[in-house]
Amino acid sequence: MGHEFTSTDEIEVPASVEDVWTAIATGPGIDSWFMGRNEVANGQVKMAFGGYEPTSEVTAAEPGRHFAYDSGKAPDGRFIAYEFLVEGREHSSTVLRMVTSGFLPGDDWADEFEAMTLGGALFRRTLLEYLTHFPGRTARPLTVFGPMVADWDEAWKKLDAALAGKLPDAVEFHRNAHTLALRTDKGMYRFMRGFFGPVIAAHNVFEGDESEQDWQDFLDTTLGEQK
Repeated sequence: MGHEFTSTDEIEVPASVEDVWTAIATGPGIDSWFMGRNEVANGQVKMAFGGYEPTSEVTAAEPGRHFAYDSGKAPDGRFIAYEFLVEGREHSSTVLRMVTSGFLPGDDWADEFEAMTLGGALFRRTLLEYLTHFPGRTARPLTVFGPMVADWDEAWKKLDAALAGKLPDAVEFHRNAHTLALRTDKGMYRFMRGFFGPVIAAHNVFEGDESEQDWQDFLDTTLGEQK
């Protein structure tokens, strides 16, 4: 059966065309709002997120205007493509139009599509926060896979309580059934419901020396091992 999809979003940000282009079309820029480590070179976009290391081919690259890349079609028809259209406006603002499309194979596509949709909303909002509050800066991505979670309602409550103590000055900028995102003056801190059960931290840190091990200890202490 499978499912073909297309989604379009548009945001206006108080950032220059140059800063927007850097955010969407360079490795350090993508590192600063997406997830994992990213590289844009030789007509390819490469990502490393845990053991997941996809490579996409760049299909359009007009600096300051249009950037696009896609995964190519797998034998079962699976693919995902991203397109960004950039338009400068007056008063140093920029409009960014984002199109995500693809195909999910199989009869069990609905759960994967829900996770992709909720995760995509998180990343689009993070891009907006980045271009609003940290334009032109480069973040260190921190990726941590925490404990497996059996009861997500309880896990979110425990995370909320623990984060109130760890990041007392943080502003919550996004939340849905699968994700939570907070911003401080030092970075953006995101927590996601992993598709196969673990909680995942995918942070973008601009200042400070906090490490992945720090957040590993935090998640292990906060959530513990659940069965």
